[in-house]
Amino acid sequence: MKKAVIFDLDGTLLNTLEDLRTAVNLALAANGYPVRTLEEIRFAVGNGIRKLIARSVPEGTLPEAEEAVFVRFREEYSLHCSDTTAPYAGVPELLRRLREEGFLLAVVSNKADFAVQKLAEQYFPGCFDAVLGETEGLSRKPAPDMVEEVLRRLGTQKEEAVYVGDSEVDVATARNAGLSCISVTWGFRERAVLEEHGAVCFADNTEELYAAVKEGGR
Repeated sequence: MKKAVIFDLDGTLLNTLEDLRTAVNLALAANGYPVRTLEEIRFAVGNGIRKLIARSVPEGTLPEAEEAVFVRFREEYSLHCSDTTAPYAGVPELLRRLREEGFLLAVVSNKADFAVQKLAEQYFPGCFDAVLGETEGLSRKPAPDMVEEVLRRLGTQKEEAVYVGDSEVDVATARNAGLSCISVTWGFRERAVLEEHGAVCFADNTEELYAAVKEGGR
């Protein structure tokens, strides 16, 4: 039986897409670049905010100009990261249920750590035993480093944990870290995309996710 559940944040626990678009577009507009649609932002997220900005600025943007957009994005997102963000249906109840049953719970996200800490505490106070965002010295997902660091903090082995995410990055992260994986279908990627990248265990709602966690994922 699994003892720990490690969750991705964006697209898995929280719908953050509108606020990400707002911050990206404010940063782009401030630097004279065209703004992006919600769907463009949807497919740009998943590999950290530097990659999000690199995918959002026009092709051929000079490094120093891209850096200016990145800096402005951090400023704007710190102000707007919770304007419209909200938990997906049933997620707070699921987390409380798992905690009551004795599971250790954690978050691992490629989002900047300041935002991960703020959002986890704001929307799920007291729910997590470890929360980790992008951190200097640890390679971002899909590298296993962040998951391994959280397992160390939890005092658990990879065989005792299951990983839950919504993207191909999460599928690869679980594989690279040697964890069972559950892919949720309510997030930022279509099921077909997840299947193309090797996902085999799916949850369409939090009841199915609860059952999959109890079964240990795949």
